[in-house]
Amino acid sequence: MTDPRRRVPRTDVVLADPRLADAAGRLGRAAVKAAVAGAQQRARAGELPPGEVADAAVRALPATAGGLATVLNATGVILHTNLGRAALSTAAREAIQAAAGHTDVELDLHTGLRARRGRGALNALRDAVPDAADVHVVNNGAAALVLAATALAAGKEIIVSRGEMVEIGDGFRLPELLESTGARLREVGTTNRTSVEDYEKTISPDTGFILKVHPSNFVVTGFTGEAAVEDLATLRVPVVADIGSGLLKPDSLLPGEPDATTSLRKGASLVTASGDKLLGGPQAGLILGDATLIERLRRHPLARALRVDKLTLAALQATLTGPETPTWQALRIDGRELKERTRRAADRLAEAGVEVTLVASKAVVGGGGAPGIELPSWSLSLPQTYGVFLRTTAPIVVGRVSRDRLLLDLRCVPPESDDQVVAAVREAARACTS
Repeated sequence: MTDPRRRVPRTDVVLADPRLADAAGRLGRAAVKAAVAGAQQRARAGELPPGEVADAAVRALPATAGGLATVLNATGVILHTNLGRAALSTAAREAIQAAAGHTDVELDLHTGLRARRGRGALNALRDAVPDAADVHVVNNGAAALVLAATALAAGKEIIVSRGEMVEIGDGFRLPELLESTGARLREVGTTNRTSVEDYEKTISPDTGFILKVHPSNFVVTGFTGEAAVEDLATLRVPVVADIGSGLLKPDSLLPGEPDATTSLRKGASLVTASGDKLLGGPQAGLILGDATLIERLRRHPLARALRVDKLTLAALQATLTGPETPTWQALRIDGRELKERTRRAADRLAEAGVEVTLVASKAVVGGGGAPGIELPSWSLSLPQTYGVFLRTTAPIVVGRVSRDRLLLDLRCVPPESDDQVVAAVREAARACTS
């Protein structure tokens, strides 16, 4: 009997495949050879027919030299942190591409002199929130808070409620983050109730500012109480409101979510927020509010280390001035339209012999935003065993497991990608039942 290893095509033969030759020009020869070697090893182990080595190598290649795999988000989590939170709009993607070369990011083309960095994005943010006297942008939401604490309270005290001492992603905790700036924390109130008087009796000449944190990744219910921004603003010290999720104006769909406009109108001196959550833009930290305080932050030496690059500035400006973002669309998708799309996909899969049912499900905002709010949705219910294949084979489709079933929610999948989802599930069914 012929040794199976002898039937595995040679590396040079596989590399001659036009698809892999083209990929070598985009991704580099080393990356393509590594994909080919992996496919050959699978064939030698009997996991793959020798004739499919080139196909398997093509599927294993990343979409770009950046190495990040493109994913179809079928989890039902709109701002999935592990999937990069907000999907950028077409306008933002085009802006990034246009900014990839040399740009006027710090140059006034009319005078030929140096200009304020990213003024287009800053002006767009100021226009989006007219109540902000000035704005500044750093590289993420935590950086916005760190810059405020360093510039306004290093060696001083920050007064914060015990019920707002939150932990953010990957184990990072707000107290440790703030104390790393050289500020001292003065905790007031209790876990479930904090009054204005608790803050007032703690204010001293050492107070840098009062910090009001929106606990955006959990909900406390029952016997609770907190001091409102408008009440804290009467205490004659700066109030920094960390709203977290990047909502710039009130939204009736998310009534419990604080927004920058309202917080400023109620008296917050500064508002800090993320750009890659409900705003639907790139990862960025937004700081809005009092012009004098913003200038202190902008001129602080740490601001240089936290500044954003030209690609982020371009994407942020396009997000603020362009059409509705994918995040906005996913939040407001018509339920009947979503159900019909999902039904069509289920019918096509059933016709192909795939075990699938259409089920009602729940979607969430995610990304530490709007905790407790569930959005009625619809999903394809599939065997759980399909999950690994769909996550590891292009086009990559990531769903979620519920009650030992794999659910694929099309809410965050562009309608033009429905065919890709159907094709991927068909392949998964074939691979998992053969």
